[in-house]
Amino acid sequence: MFVKCTPCCLCPPTEARTGNAPPDASTAGSLETASYLGTYTPPAMMVSRSPAALRVGCLQLSVSLLLVCTVSLGAARTPAPPACGKPQQLNRIVGGQDSTDAEWPWVVSIQKNGTHHCAGSLLTSRWVVTAAHCFKGSLNKPSQFSVLLGAWQLGNPGPRAQKVGIAWAHAHPVYSWKEGAPADIALVRLEHPVQFSERVLPICLPDASVHLPADTACWIAGWGSIHEGVPLPQPQTLQKLKVPIIDSEVCSRLYWRGAGQGAITEDMLCAGYLEGERDACLGDSGGPLMCQVDGSWLLAGVISWGEGCAERNRPGVYTSLTAHRPWVQRVVHGVQLRGASGARGRGPWGLGS
Repeated sequence: MFVKCTPCCLCPPTEARTGNAPPDASTAGSLETASYLGTYTPPAMMVSRSPAALRVGCLQLSVSLLLVCTVSLGAARTPAPPACGKPQQLNRIVGGQDSTDAEWPWVVSIQKNGTHHCAGSLLTSRWVVTAAHCFKGSLNKPSQFSVLLGAWQLGNPGPRAQKVGIAWAHAHPVYSWKEGAPADIALVRLEHPVQFSERVLPICLPDASVHLPADTACWIAGWGSIHEGVPLPQPQTLQKLKVPIIDSEVCSRLYWRGAGQGAITEDMLCAGYLEGERDACLGDSGGPLMCQVDGSWLLAGVISWGEGCAERNRPGVYTSLTAHRPWVQRVVHGVQLRGASGARGRGPWGLGS
């Protein structure tokens, strides 16, 4: 930034401050979930799918040979952010297919000790959303983790990929760290902002107008196993799979365990195929369930759990972003919302709360 003052001015030094302290769980939002989570008993054999600037102006006034200089502070000016959910394309999920380069520019690889561990979705230049269970036993060890962005193939990320350390991970305050538990969602604060490009862009969150009825066609993407126990082979190309939304009542019946043993809570949604054969698997945890609404891709859910991989009558279960959007907005400043009637909630972006 270049600041020019007239000779009369003594322009005081300024210091921009950004908050880097982790959000207080007591104020970050305990979710209005106590009412809807209810009594929960985890089902058996569940598989978690994881292995401001200052504007200074000087005004010179001549009053009886006295020069007066004033300094005014203005609002911070930040570059307009690119629209969320809009790939700017260049031109294994079980049963999936190779994606194309820059097709899903918000999908990131969360790596633990240098190895792919979970997937996630970029919300702003400083924040990623993923599954809370990806940090089980390691929540207070951020140095073990890093985030790889803009990599289509993990085995050949290319010079335009970006690797950023994690400052901290903030799991939802009501998550119980049990497999298949509700509120399986975490927000990851990056050590520094990423640079946006055609390969690195944010995804939108659904606003209150978004409703996804059964059979809505959505997509999942990740670098997880292509079959149970079979890792994605080199060069580990990002896999994608089209999955329909499954009616919540149907899914609840499929995972019903008897009186008081319902596994599907109100903050979960299901997607996939009742016949099996195509599904998310180990290593896909935390990745996105993406649905396109009015030309923008929205993050409908986070890959959470399931019984096995691609088994009959055991579809994938996802943490609903509709249910947890208020909490995400309290923690992450500048996340972009979209809905059936267009843009909502767009504001300054890339600034942590």
